[in-house]
Amino acid sequence: MMNEDGIRLTPEQRRLRKARSIAIALALAGMVALIYWVTIVRLGANVLNRPL
Repeated sequence: MMNEDGIRLTPEQRRLRKARSIAIALALAGMVALIYWVTIVRLGANVLNRPL
């Protein structure tokens, strides 16, 4: 449990936490874009040739 004061971060720790969060967000967005791109490339024009 946390006491009443809580955790106090120094400005340097806050800056590093923000930079780390941005790096994680960019890596996640890159992975999503890569998976999307690979899916589109693998399906190609075949996605239009399926029965409805």
